[in-house]
Amino acid sequence: MNKNSLFHTADGRNHFLTFALVSSLFLLWGFCNGMIDVMDKHFQEELHLTLSQSAWVQFAHYLGYFLMALPAGWLATKLGYRGGIIAGLLMVAVGGLWFIPATQIAQFWAFLLGVCLIAAGLTFLEAVANPYTTVLGAPDFAATRINLAQSCNGIGWILGPIAGAMFFYSTDASGKSTGSETLWMPYAGVAVVVLLLVLVFAKAPMPDLKSDEHRPAEGIDDVSGGSAYPRMAGIFLWLNLAVLSLSIGMIASAIASIFSEHLFLPVFAGTTAAVLLGLSLGMFLRLEKMSSESIWLRPHFSGATLAQFFYVAAQSGIFAYFINYMTTQPPVPVSNATASTLASVGFACFLAGRFIGAGVVKKFSAHTVLGIYGAVNVLLCACVMLRLGWASTVCVFLAYFFMSIMFPTIFALGISGLGDGAKKASSFIVMAIMGGAIMPRLMGHIADISNVSLSFIVPLCCFLCVGAYGFFWSKLGGSPKSTSVISQSKI
Repeated sequence: MNKNSLFHTADGRNHFLTFALVSSLFLLWGFCNGMIDVMDKHFQEELHLTLSQSAWVQFAHYLGYFLMALPAGWLATKLGYRGGIIAGLLMVAVGGLWFIPATQIAQFWAFLLGVCLIAAGLTFLEAVANPYTTVLGAPDFAATRINLAQSCNGIGWILGPIAGAMFFYSTDASGKSTGSETLWMPYAGVAVVVLLLVLVFAKAPMPDLKSDEHRPAEGIDDVSGGSAYPRMAGIFLWLNLAVLSLSIGMIASAIASIFSEHLFLPVFAGTTAAVLLGLSLGMFLRLEKMSSESIWLRPHFSGATLAQFFYVAAQSGIFAYFINYMTTQPPVPVSNATASTLASVGFACFLAGRFIGAGVVKKFSAHTVLGIYGAVNVLLCACVMLRLGWASTVCVFLAYFFMSIMFPTIFALGISGLGDGAKKASSFIVMAIMGGAIMPRLMGHIADISNVSLSFIVPLCCFLCVGAYGFFWSKLGGSPKSTSVISQSKI
């Protein structure tokens, strides 16, 4: 490989500086995401919340992604790379600074609002940074560049829990917790860094490079031609509608619960039923009129949105209750601060899995690797549920390792061969991460009535769905020729 080709485009320009700046954004959102799960345990103790109640932290985080996925994609297209990045950074800064008055308000909703605002800003950054890294050099090395950038994301995941442990679990000279007073500090620090980045990106070279469009891959362009594919696509569409309705219903119930706890159940049930009925009827009629070019008639795409929903659900659940697990379930439980540090070890396993998995996927079919990794994680979660002492504790860390490649692999398999429809498909797959807001509440409820180990039945079922998608991907219309592509998205 020509050493200069990695960051040189066909016109001879070197884009290494731009790439380095964009890569810093990956570290930023990895750092912010890494602090979320440490904050979860902090609120449980400071606000005396149950595990299921503290899951509102994950809900607020993924709600930001869910609400902003499509608008961010549209605005990024209108504003260009520079404008999209600056808009995202400004929103992250607003969210970070909001934690200062939120600490004075000292109400759960105030902190959740800050989490949601930061996530909304990060959605902008992901919508721009992921595709931008792929055009900052020779097309043949696009996957290499995105993997280099994503390594910064993994470093951020490691550093986030360390910072969270320092500020969320800080104590004074007498040993009294001061976490409530210092919680705003890391977020204010993020806001300052982000505002400096705004100034840098406003002046930095940000060429408006374009990527080459791809034609539909073999086996994809005629998906609507076979009788089995539309039928399978119809089934997946209905399942996607159910997931979407559940997501919207939960959002409505969350808003209602702010005003009155008594409104929670009727609003949740009524909204979910109404949304499910309305969307199902509307989308069913729409399906009847869909052309053969609709991405929703590609089962490998509509299946990917479901697989991504369940993967992020499993990931966020394990991340959210890792500290709870380490402080209660091992033969020798550890303190909150130590568990937060161990969370960084877990993310180091996650990062190692990313590097090793990238090499594995290049040698073997990506959908087969996804299926095998999903099956392995099913077994690991089962071992955690059985409470086998230190063996179960090791399985938790191994789960980090084997889930590491799932997000980008599902992403790649979902958009494979869609040509011009890949950009639209990407927005829907990003929206699917709403699973991270819903399933942790179920996992927390199970932990509240039993124990954290048993709650791993939730990620077990989720990984089962992910593994099934991997094993059956080629039968859903996927093209084997494109299975070694690494997704241009964050893990």
